[in-house]
Amino acid sequence: MSSVARLTTSAKVGAFALVTLVLAILIYRYTTKSAGSGDGYRVYAVVADASGVSPRSQVRIAGISVGAVESVKLDHGRARIDIRIKPEVPLYDDAAIAKVSASLLGEYYLSLSPGTEGKRKLKEGDRIGSVVEAATTDQIMKNMEMISKDVKRVTEALAASVGTEQGRENISETLKNLAQVTEALNQTVRENREAIHNILINVDRITTRGGSQVDDILENVKQASADVRSLVATANGRGAAEQNPGEVRQIVDKINRASSSLESTLKNMDSVSQRLERGEGTIGRLTKDERLIDEVQGVAETLGDYVGGISRLQTIVTLRSDYQFLAATTKSYLELRLQPREDKYYLIEVVNDPRGLVRYETVDVTTDNPNEPAYSHTQRKVTTNSLRFSLQFAQRFGVFTARYGIKESTGGVGLDTLLFQDRFELRQDLFGLGEVVLPRWRVSLSYEFINRLWLLGGVDDILSGDRRDYFVGAQLRFNDQDLKTVLPFAPGR
Repeated sequence: MSSVARLTTSAKVGAFALVTLVLAILIYRYTTKSAGSGDGYRVYAVVADASGVSPRSQVRIAGISVGAVESVKLDHGRARIDIRIKPEVPLYDDAAIAKVSASLLGEYYLSLSPGTEGKRKLKEGDRIGSVVEAATTDQIMKNMEMISKDVKRVTEALAASVGTEQGRENISETLKNLAQVTEALNQTVRENREAIHNILINVDRITTRGGSQVDDILENVKQASADVRSLVATANGRGAAEQNPGEVRQIVDKINRASSSLESTLKNMDSVSQRLERGEGTIGRLTKDERLIDEVQGVAETLGDYVGGISRLQTIVTLRSDYQFLAATTKSYLELRLQPREDKYYLIEVVNDPRGLVRYETVDVTTDNPNEPAYSHTQRKVTTNSLRFSLQFAQRFGVFTARYGIKESTGGVGLDTLLFQDRFELRQDLFGLGEVVLPRWRVSLSYEFINRLWLLGGVDDILSGDRRDYFVGAQLRFNDQDLKTVLPFAPGR
């Protein structure tokens, strides 16, 4: 390695360490500043499990920080959590609270639903009565343990059948043999079609013209067997010393069995020749049906194309995690690209978004209570803490890659720009038309500074002033060659 190369590597490592230090200082200062203050009003909630929640933990509504936890203490065998809420954020009598996982690392925050406008507002020292209990870590770990046992049994069965070198060689050898047999059968039928036809005609001619002669032969054999029986009887009358009647009887029995077998064989030959002439049965159809021959050849070609497609398929896995500054939370991605060719791929993505999944509901209320309006119409936004999914088709044109399909459980499109041997990526996504009035426009820049490891940053929800956020993150992207051997055995309809 030259001194210039060593200097370049050192510069990259130093620059990466400097950027990491600056980001760590900014994140620390921001989280310390936004952890909460003494302003606002205090409310409390009583939950069954407060693990993962500590003083100064964040309290959010729709992914936005609105307060912090002041204290966590024991109250009659349950956990009492005191919360300081910002004064400009109102809570109503039917407000609800839930403990939500902020990331896969065991970090939690409290998610609030403010309740319905028009009901009584909560004041200093009031209790939040509605608590949504989330699944505990122990329950999740037990479920994951059961799932891992099932997955282990499945993988062991696959490894025992096709995962070994012998299994792969057997499958490859079987496919080669099948292709060779079908090709040989097709070639044999093509080359000997005329000869088979002539043989069948000759067999039919022999059975038709020689029927009377065969009957005469059988009659002569019958007469000969009668003469032999008479001879054996005469020999027995002369005495055992002069003749050996056991050997004579064996010869006669063999002649009788031979004559019966000959008669049965001639009948079967006549039946077979007639079926072949009519094109019945597998061999008869092969000699008569040109379409069947073409279908056999087509099946062999299709099987060859299928096996070749699996060998060319690339399965690219991406593990990504982003930190969003304004929301002070972490967003995680799991992405799988099925790439049959260099210029196109199919993208499958699972996203853990702390903002949740947003939907709108319209509530019409009719009442006969004189103290309330007889009819009211309310439209509210509901945010649920659920995973989002993406399923897109991507086509590459030079340095640009266009994507279309479902993006984070909504319709969306995307455009990627790849430069410097695909190590620099500018990624743009436009989606979420059904969630908010303005669609979500996300732009990110990523660079592969180490093989398979990417550093990225960008802006999310650019068009929305109140939901715009900035993020940095890292991702690991690699090609899993073993995954494509499992795909043909995956369950499907």
